[in-house]
Amino acid sequence: MTYDNMKNKIRITPLNFAAAFFLFVAVYVLIFGVKVIGGHYPHVLKSGIFAAVFFLFAIVVSFMDIMLRNFFRDLKKLWVIELSFITLAIILFLMA
Repeated sequence: MTYDNMKNKIRITPLNFAAAFFLFVAVYVLIFGVKVIGGHYPHVLKSGIFAAVFFLFAIVVSFMDIMLRNFFRDLKKLWVIELSFITLAIILFLMA
């Protein structure tokens, strides 16, 4: 594969940033743990469980990125769709 062909295949999208963020948070939680301000809950705050949840989020977001790349070939349209998906997910999270 030549450099020109590889350059066309590598596309940065918003879900790439989201997956990287979730991986970063998972590693951070695994190393430093989880703390709650104002209380002591050692039986609830197992950092391995929270890290596994963030790893799962990263896998799901990566899968969604691959799926959306197959449906939308145009990079500008892909950015709009993925940013809309992220906005919808944030709104639903804040409502819950």
